Amino acid sequence: MRWVNRHVRRNDGLLLGALPILALVLIYLFVAAQRHAANPMDKILPLPAGMASAMSSLLFEVDPLSGQYLFWADTLASLQRLGLGLGIATAMALLVGLVLGVLPPLRATIGPLVTGIAVIPPIALLPILFIALGLGETAKVALIVIGIAPVMVRDIASHVGDLPREQIVKALTLGASSWQIMIRVALPQAMPRLIHAVRLALGPAWVFLISAEAIASDVGLGYRIFLVRRYLSMDVIIPYVAWIALLAIVMDVALARLSRRAFPWAHGAGR
Repeated sequence: MRWVNRHVRRNDGLLLGALPILALVLIYLFVAAQRHAANPMDKILPLPAGMASAMSSLLFEVDPLSGQYLFWADTLASLQRLGLGLGIATAMALLVGLVLGVLPPLRATIGPLVTGIAVIPPIALLPILFIALGLGETAKVALIVIGIAPVMVRDIASHVGDLPREQIVKALTLGASSWQIMIRVALPQAMPRLIHAVRLALGPAWVFLISAEAIASDVGLGYRIFLVRRYLSMDVIIPYVAWIALLAIVMDVALARLSRRAFPWAHGAGR
């Protein structure tokens, strides 16, 4: 049988997907052990025991200055900013994307503006946001929204605009208004695409969040990473990066399961 015709079962897929991760971990442990054998004070590739020791105070000891458990305070602050930014961007993508996808005159009028904003590097706008909105939470959330919302809007608008014309014609024949077409025809079919767009936006959203926290913040995962880098504290940086990756993976898996359960027809169920 040709490889293109081989289909992997779910349990086998999980095992195969874990193999590269396990290989990377083993390679890291091997190289780190070699470096520490040559130099026990090496800080570039810390061993697991060193990372556990460094993280224990952040995880389980109250910071005397802030009165908080720093790791959990950083996590909560970052997730709040990320959640708010993703929520606003998702609402904008759904509303504006539906309008642009269903109404050609508005798509012709507003579409170029959305495209222009989407191609601007969001990081370049960070100084402007900090000047205009200050160094508080608003600027950080705004960077996430500006960074992902235009791309999501374009994706939803394109998806809605590509819906079969027959559906629109049938709805019009039955006397549907533009509003009814938007709600009854376009919206149900746009929802699975919206969840997919959010999944694709998770990576860029984390990038914008970490960038904003690194420049102007006093709490957050990005803030902590860039704070300890001046001390070459890889025993803190690596666990923080791994934690960010784990959070992103959990979010992605949760969104994928939500899409499959809420919209099984969009994933080929019953075929």
